[in-house]
Amino acid sequence: MSLMSDKEASVTSALAALIARAIARDGGWLPFDRFMALALYAPGLGYYANASRKFGALPSSGSDFVTAPELTPLFGRALARQVGQALQVSGTDEIWEFGAGSGALAEQLLEALGPALARYTIVDLSGSLRERQQQRLKDHAGKVRWVSELPQRLRGVVVGNEVLDAMPVKLLHRIGGAWHERGVAGGSEGFRFEDRPTELRPPAEVEGAHDYLTEIHPQAQAFIRTLADRLEAGAAFFLDYGFPEREYWHPQRHMGTLMCHRGHLADADPLGDVGSKDITAHVDFTGIALAAQEAGLAVLGYTSQAHFLFNCGLLELAADAGPAQHAAMQKLVNEHEMGELFKVVGLAPGAFWDALGFARGDRTSRL
Repeated sequence: MSLMSDKEASVTSALAALIARAIARDGGWLPFDRFMALALYAPGLGYYANASRKFGALPSSGSDFVTAPELTPLFGRALARQVGQALQVSGTDEIWEFGAGSGALAEQLLEALGPALARYTIVDLSGSLRERQQQRLKDHAGKVRWVSELPQRLRGVVVGNEVLDAMPVKLLHRIGGAWHERGVAGGSEGFRFEDRPTELRPPAEVEGAHDYLTEIHPQAQAFIRTLADRLEAGAAFFLDYGFPEREYWHPQRHMGTLMCHRGHLADADPLGDVGSKDITAHVDFTGIALAAQEAGLAVLGYTSQAHFLFNCGLLELAADAGPAQHAAMQKLVNEHEMGELFKVVGLAPGAFWDALGFARGDRTSRL
């Protein structure tokens, strides 16, 4: 049973009508990636474009999930060491953050890097999130700016924490040995999944003959190729939950990774209460690395979030922290929390260089 305020119900109703019109215009069926794009980003209505609160440590705040920068500022301070090295190596002085959420990570990086940073650019499609970021970052107003899309050319260090997982994915469903693309049919009174035969395939062979539901990630890979084309100098670091190819399309992962988040609870129904919940899929880090290499970027490294943060001096930074900060730090690095599920990939134009965050525990060879 759905428990929504009148305002949330109104947004959901309007978004459902918008999606229903899109389905009707396309002959009664939308590929799931187009449905997901509308559910998350339709102006003023999609989950990331409406005014609901998304980020917070507890459900009582009205939030849906917590990200690492909200847990503890130690996360941003550790990441700042890697960003600082990348700024120095590349001779740049600007950060570009995609999907800045509450602005917590921006605040932490700005404070940690200080005068080494001339400008901080946030690329965010959400007007409501932009307003909250502006309020949080008002003490740094002289350095921070907002844009809604990438420029044709940029220089600096790109940062994306939990941004790739929110990029729309296509769903593929193997039924009786035949692959189908899963799309969405129905109207504003209710959506349903509908599968159609397709030539699309996962990039890795899925062993066995059993039915198998999974995702592929053309939009995230296209984003990486666009970034590669426009990043003249600097580096890019993406932190997110995901797997390399052989783990992503493991025969036992037969229900895929698509998941929704709302009120700090997870559910597997992206078709219900559209606009009131996050929709995500785990990142295919092999696909990200290959797209980067094919577009001319060097892969600086790939490792777990725990290894990355330890390499960036997390323990040293936490030496004087209190019990609450230490407890939060454990969530960042413990294997059964975020430490192992979350990974970090580093990319850069030009020649490879030894990035601090991958000094120990680099897993690039496993991609």
